Amino acid sequence: MNTTRTLCFVIASLSSYAALVYRLCQARRSWKDGAYRTLIATLLLQCLTFTMGALAMGGAPLLGVGNLAVLLMHLSAVAFCVSAQIILLRWAAADEEAVRKTRYWLITGIALDVLLTALFLLADGTGRPASDFDGTSEPLLLTYLLAFIVSQAIPCVTIYLQCGPYARMTDNASLRQALRLLSVTAVVLFLYCLARTVNILTAAFGVDIGPWKVAASVFSAAGIVMLSLSLTNSSWGPAATRLLEWARTYRSYRALYPLWRDLYESSPDIALEPPGAAVSDLDYRLHRRVVEIRDGWRDLRPYIDRTAGEGCDPAKEASAESRQAFTEAAQIKRALQAKLTDTVPQNNKDAGDFDDRDTSNFAAELAWLTQVAAAYSKLDKAS
Repeated sequence: MNTTRTLCFVIASLSSYAALVYRLCQARRSWKDGAYRTLIATLLLQCLTFTMGALAMGGAPLLGVGNLAVLLMHLSAVAFCVSAQIILLRWAAADEEAVRKTRYWLITGIALDVLLTALFLLADGTGRPASDFDGTSEPLLLTYLLAFIVSQAIPCVTIYLQCGPYARMTDNASLRQALRLLSVTAVVLFLYCLARTVNILTAAFGVDIGPWKVAASVFSAAGIVMLSLSLTNSSWGPAATRLLEWARTYRSYRALYPLWRDLYESSPDIALEPPGAAVSDLDYRLHRRVVEIRDGWRDLRPYIDRTAGEGCDPAKEASAESRQAFTEAAQIKRALQAKLTDTVPQNNKDAGDFDDRDTSNFAAELAWLTQVAAAYSKLDKAS
């Protein structure tokens, strides 16, 4: 169990240092921005918190003082929670409101750190076994532990309550994504607070919950990784969004290939340019593929039997649109064979009944053709 807890501290620490280094690379152009300096301070405190946590798991005294790493971890955790709240204010609140609330959070953070230090010393925290900080029935140390949990839970609640309205107010897409991720982070870290409270109270009453004790460490590590991502989202978010859009475009481009290939072999004139494997200018190539599929489909009109392919979807619970996609795919497959043998069906499609879908909306057209192409591939494998 201690190995798992130590690993969670290491993961949280590494994600914090990665976020700090990533943000420090932008110092030259961003240092004059107060929000950026607050962000760097938050990440430094975050790194300190989980570095001290990893050291505390070792059990050895820090600088010769017993449990000093535990105290420093808790004090820096309070400071970094306050700093994260201040970042949120600087991101979303008006200047006067941000200054007023920043002053309030700074005073609260200092008061909490003074209270924790006093309770730690009164409870003889330096002379106690490290295991007592997992939970104890000793009143002063129990008060210290519960006060620390409250200091972590309150910012989680306030950040969660503020992120939703702030995300709806902003027009900045990357900031909106960061705020939404931050609200999820607040929930995960609040679950850490609940799990940690259960650990403390069960230990105080002598109840052993076994491996469930590690849940708090897992929630903490997951929350800190998510926090590191949310605090750096404005930098990597736009690039990640572009990458995801490219991946979706490429997936659609590849999904259409089997249908396009057979239509191209049947009607080579549909291609504006010779086909190739390059994926540069992918948006243009995807548009061309959609247009060429439609052109090849039109060339097949004399060979498409309108009565063919009905009920060919093997899934009984399939939607009406899915059944239609399978029907159209089966008609295309049969029409390609009919064209090879120059066999014109009696009940074929004419120009008047071909375009039964809205082709002016590219996103809808792409989604529909992707369904047809997927059905076509299934029929190809089944034949």
